[in-house]
Amino acid sequence: MLAIRLSQDIEKRLEKLSKRTGRTKTYYAREAIVEHIDDLEDYYLAVDRLKNPGRRWTMEEVEKELGLAD
Repeated sequence: MLAIRLSQDIEKRLEKLSKRTGRTKTYYAREAIVEHIDDLEDYYLAVDRLKNPGRRWTMEEVEKELGLAD
């Protein structure tokens, strides 16, 4: 269950869209979340990586680890 507060402007637009298309406001809220959640997760993962960089390997280290180096 999720409850969200929207500005009156957005609420009116959502209501108008819902009536015009015959779909529920919940349908459009769900679609908006699904459409953007991947981008938001990627953004916060990138921010975290910038703040807390992990170990980095050189190409030579990777090749050696994988048995690809001579």
